Amino acid sequence: MAKRNKWFKWIALALVLSIAAIVAWRHVSANRTVVVASGNGRIEATEIDIDAKIPGRIRQIMVDEGDFVTAGEPIVLMDTDTLQAQLWENKAKLQEAMSALEKARSEVVQREAEKNAAIAAVAQRQSEKSAAIAVVAQREAEYKVGKRRFARSATLAKEGAMTQLEADDDEALMEKGAAAVATAEAEVAAASSVIVTAQGQQAAASAAIVTARAQIKAQEANIEAAKASIQRVQSDINDSTLQSPRDGRVQYKVAQVGEVVGPGGHVLNVVDLSDVYMTFFLPTNLVGRVRVGNEARIVLDAAPQYVIPAFISYVSDVAQFTPKTVETKTEREKLMFRLKAQIPPDLLKQHIKMVKTGLPGVAYVLLDPNAEWPPNLAVRLP
Repeated sequence: MAKRNKWFKWIALALVLSIAAIVAWRHVSANRTVVVASGNGRIEATEIDIDAKIPGRIRQIMVDEGDFVTAGEPIVLMDTDTLQAQLWENKAKLQEAMSALEKARSEVVQREAEKNAAIAAVAQRQSEKSAAIAVVAQREAEYKVGKRRFARSATLAKEGAMTQLEADDDEALMEKGAAAVATAEAEVAAASSVIVTAQGQQAAASAAIVTARAQIKAQEANIEAAKASIQRVQSDINDSTLQSPRDGRVQYKVAQVGEVVGPGGHVLNVVDLSDVYMTFFLPTNLVGRVRVGNEARIVLDAAPQYVIPAFISYVSDVAQFTPKTVETKTEREKLMFRLKAQIPPDLLKQHIKMVKTGLPGVAYVLLDPNAEWPPNLAVRLP
């Protein structure tokens, strides 16, 4: 009986431990959380269209599809014959305006000299007129004296107190004084006429100066307009050499040599290899735990031995149906969210000539920032 009770106790203890183990396993299973989520996708990169700024004919395409190009490298030359003609025309207009400006400036100098000469002439003639007026006054005084003397001489000659000859001499002196007055008055009139002429010359010179200065302003404006036109045309000529805006690879040609493209016409398509990422999708129950900046990993089907580090650069805020081109474990009708796993630019720069777009693979994202990556997703690079 004691032996049976002992076995019963061992069986009961085993049963209790078994039940506890089952409960503990169920508790762990119920609380187990996914720390790494994954989704299928393809390597993508930002595409840049190399466009013509102005309409023209393609003269030369210096790269082929698949070629690697660097930022600032000339890759397409547009025909610039028409622009060169416009440049020469505007340069000729600039020279013409500069010559006209110099002529207008010389005109101002000449007219100012004429004006100054006219001012000096007016001053001189006014001085001469003042002197002539003084002479007129003197001659009139002399004439009055001679006139009174003759009046006395004529009376004395009649009375016999003076000879007739002396009276005639006094009369001649009086007439001579009258002539001197007339001459002095004529000199005053002549000086006045010269003053009027000089003043007219001064006014004409002043008007010519105003006109010449207006011409200076106009030609200065023409010079600025010609310079602006030259700068615009030169800018168009510079822009006729199409350059790669970034380091990348030529994806395809849109136009060929000899074709005419309009403003904004596409010539080449370049893939920016400094902005490479993989787009993938996660279901609603997982995407809520993803934040921009979370660590990610990319494994390509073509090189499964490498694990590429990345980070989440985009999480869609709007749910969408999973595209048919992306395979997931969830039903296709279930709403999914789009994410981007961005490859760091520094890493791309180190391996830029090895980067290829369109390669399929799997993107992994670490949902718990405090968790560790499993060994199979440790970073492994070439």
